Amino acid sequence: MCSFKTLAPLILAMLLALWQTIAHASGYVDVLDLPAKPSALAVRSALLDVANAGQRLIAVGQRGHILYSDDAGQQWQQANVPVSSDLNAVYFPSPEQGWAVGNDGVILHSSDAGVTWKKQLDGREIGALLVKHYAALANAEPTNEQWPLLVADGQRLVEEGADKPLLDVWFADDKVGYVVGVFNLILRTEDGGQSWTPFQDRTDNPQNFHLNAITSTGDALYIVGEQGLVLKWDDSHQRFAAVNTPYQGSYFGVVGKPGEVVVFGLRGNVLRSTDGGLSWKPFDTGLQVSVTAATVDAQGHYRLFTQAGHMLVDQANTARLQVMPQQNPSPVAGAALARDGSLIVVGSRGARALLKE
Repeated sequence: MCSFKTLAPLILAMLLALWQTIAHASGYVDVLDLPAKPSALAVRSALLDVANAGQRLIAVGQRGHILYSDDAGQQWQQANVPVSSDLNAVYFPSPEQGWAVGNDGVILHSSDAGVTWKKQLDGREIGALLVKHYAALANAEPTNEQWPLLVADGQRLVEEGADKPLLDVWFADDKVGYVVGVFNLILRTEDGGQSWTPFQDRTDNPQNFHLNAITSTGDALYIVGEQGLVLKWDDSHQRFAAVNTPYQGSYFGVVGKPGEVVVFGLRGNVLRSTDGGLSWKPFDTGLQVSVTAATVDAQGHYRLFTQAGHMLVDQANTARLQVMPQQNPSPVAGAALARDGSLIVVGSRGARALLKE
């Protein structure tokens, strides 16, 4: 008599064949191969991040939408994008060169200030990239037990397919940069994205927590993630070293300026360090709602935003963040400072400009 374990692979194969037949008959195209559709409503659809490209603003979001504005967010145009995957983050180290990342392990690059984009990598390739890289290290160092484990991680990605999101991107210049994502997924490039090197072995993250954000404060590079994970680039050891903080919940972002760094996340938790992460002091937000985005305004004040649409502003020489009144607040996923000093925020209702104070 056949057991379930014997029948299960056969059933799975039959279901897969049926799905492929249905997909073929319906003209299914993978979102990684389907260009984003132009839409007059894109500016009011869900957007997940916004960044400066010189004087231009670039916003990214669901269904591969990328928008750009040259008038401080008053009007937006839609860019040409080769994928329809949801895009989670965007970063421009210079006015012309920029990168965007998103679901399905997609990495996009623009060399014309965000007007057109090309795909550099996607999740169908990342697993094989990890396997090749760590298999070579395993062959070179057969006694190192770390390499086979990382080869296995790469093989798992190959088997599971292209569904692993990249959550953030940061570049030091037009050549050197990082992308980070779920389950400690981190890649580094030194040639502007022409090739990518896995960096999983360069993080103090043994439990493979998600890497939610990566940002430079001007004098240090930080990564934040799940369960209180904060990592700081250690140049002497060429790795991201763990930094202890008093909060063990998830951090969603990091912002800062030379000499200090602020991390923020679940249930209104916001902490600041002025000694390179050796010690931390909490900000009093007075809220229990998650903080999801931040930027630094023209006066050097931190502006933080919540998933409920609150805007918080730090007060000089105090440990309190003041909640600023907002008309028709809505969830905020990203924020940037426009050239006229106004704040541009993006979220579930698209992009909007907050009036200058």
